[in-house]
Amino acid sequence: MRKLLVRGGAVLALLAASLTAASPASAGSPLEDPPSDHIVIDLVAMAGSGCRPGTADVAISPDNTAFTAIYSDYLAQAGPGIATTEGRKNCQLNVLVHVPQGFTFAITKVDYRGYGLLQRGATASQRANYYFQGMSQSTFTTHPVTAPLDDNWFASDEVPVAAVVWHPCGELRNLNINTELRVAKGTSTDASFLTMDSVDGSISTTYHFAWRQC
Repeated sequence: MRKLLVRGGAVLALLAASLTAASPASAGSPLEDPPSDHIVIDLVAMAGSGCRPGTADVAISPDNTAFTAIYSDYLAQAGPGIATTEGRKNCQLNVLVHVPQGFTFAITKVDYRGYGLLQRGATASQRANYYFQGMSQSTFTTHPVTAPLDDNWFASDEVPVAAVVWHPCGELRNLNINTELRVAKGTSTDASFLTMDSVDGSISTTYHFAWRQC
């Protein structure tokens, strides 16, 4: 089994604290268990050089604790004979989570996975941010991916429940997810690449929910 390498420890500036969220008077304390009703998530739109139409999808976990974004053609690369535009790939997903009546949610942790072949001297990174429709964008968080590498990479963002921004109770607001991969050849003389994809669809990004009652 391939070892998971890059382990991100950065705290996620997820939906900055200055954004408007459901007030404490309109929502209760976070729940230990998610709602039992089946959660539905719709991929409303996708755009970007890393997720051409039909190359990304989303799915809810059976226990309603997370959803996963799966990419099948998300690759940044750099090196001899490779156009410089290939060194940065991005994807913007717009998703709608259908929340059971009387509940709201926040994203408290995100796990990223992919594969990298990075030559010694090359540089690479993964960036992301997320925000609810109608709210200001949060700051991007960046995870460097260290070269040399010929293996899976893994990064994780986590924020305490007390610091997250909750989906406004009783409103339909889409969640915007922006991700980016960057690769530069640096001092290397051979090609390098970084992916957030897999031929078997097993490489993905997982967004973990916290739930509370409105």
